[in-house]
This record gives sequence, C-alpha cells and structure tokens, in this order.
Amino acid sequence: MPIAWSDSLETLDWDELCALYRAAPLGNKSPEGLKTAFTNSMFRCLAYEDGKLVGVGRALADGVDCSYICDVAVLPGHQGTGLGKEIVARLVALSRGHRKIILYSVPGKEDFYRKFGFGRMKTAMAIFEDQALAVQRGYIDEA
Repeated sequence: MPIAWSDSLETLDWDELCALYRAAPLGNKSPEGLKTAFTNSMFRCLAYEDGKLVGVGRALADGVDCSYICDVAVLPGHQGTGLGKEIVARLVALSRGHRKIILYSVPGKEDFYRKFGFGRMKTAMAIFEDQALAVQRGYIDEA
C-alpha cells in the first residue's frame, strides 16, 4: 500500500499519535502535549498507510535562522523500509533556507543522519527534565 503524506493536523488522531510514540519507541507523551508540540511546529510530516498513521516528524523553525528537526517516529513494522529516511528528507527540504538545521539523535543513530549532511556539533548543550536519565541514556555527559 502506498504512503499518503500530509502536514495537516485537522484530522490527526492525537491518541493514535501517542500510541505511535510509545511503539516507536519515543516515550510516553500525552495527546495534549503532542498537540501543543505539533501545533507549535512550523513543519510537520505525517505518513499514513491505508488510513493508519505509520510515521511522523516535525521541525521547530523560526523561518530564517534555525530549524530544529525532532520527534521522527516510525512504527516498528515500518522501520527499515526507508520511511524514516523519507520523513527526514522531507523535513530537511522544508527547512532549506534556514542558516542552520539542527537535530539531536538517539545515541548510536548518528551515522543515519550523517547521510543527510548532518555533522556532530562540538558546542551543543542541553538541560533535560531528568538530567540523570539523559546521562544514563548517553544524550549528555555528566556535568
């Protein structure tokens, strides 16, 4: 079945998106929180197969300087099919014209993003809600 692409939030089932995040796995995010995040994102990429949400991604962008690609999630049954690659490619294309396009990767997935031209930032810093968990998962070094 071919993938149908959308950027519209009008018919998005927020509970279905929440379930996709859990399955991907990108964590437990509430439907309300996801609605806020996706509504405030300049670019969105929603992939449907036979009416079912199978992949998503979004980018926070200011229209000039910076676009931050985040929350690329693909159902496990669709991982390894090129769907994630297509979502990232679409978000990169939408973000063209910004002075920089930024993302942070799940540790171990950096080589996937290098294929799009992303390079490791040497000065990136972050504050996480749970700093200890971020250290444990390899997102940041201990302070």
